[in-house]
Amino acid sequence: MQVSARVDYAMRAVVQIAQRPDSVTTKRELSELQDIPGRFLENILLQLVRSNVLAVTRGSQGGYSLAHAATSITVADVVRAIDGPLAGVRGAPPEQLDYPESSKQVQAIWVALRASMRSILEDTTIDALVTGVLPPVANELLRQPGAWTRR
Repeated sequence: MQVSARVDYAMRAVVQIAQRPDSVTTKRELSELQDIPGRFLENILLQLVRSNVLAVTRGSQGGYSLAHAATSITVADVVRAIDGPLAGVRGAPPEQLDYPESSKQVQAIWVALRASMRSILEDTTIDALVTGVLPPVANELLRQPGAWTRR
């Protein structure tokens, strides 16, 4: 799986905002604190607002805040807000593809990949990223030999 720069920036922005739950964070602050290009960030924030992940407060004291509690926003919510559904194959859900009988297991592995991604992305909240208390399934995977090794 390739995580796009847009998703990476969106995650970093949401986590930064979540660290200040009682105030708003400006686009400029996000750009500076997370080293995200301002023009690029503007479109990402707009998508997050449209997807109801973030709320915006307009005016001179305005900025961005979470639209819901950090405990109820998942990593999957952010990924879907920016890049759409998880684990599409050629832009389609894997279960809707038509494979020849000899390749049915290829389709099955794409469905399994999506299920695996869901088990991490849907079970990890923004609060977990802020507090550093990741779900057990994520911690288990992080402890596996080679987890931190690129192949």
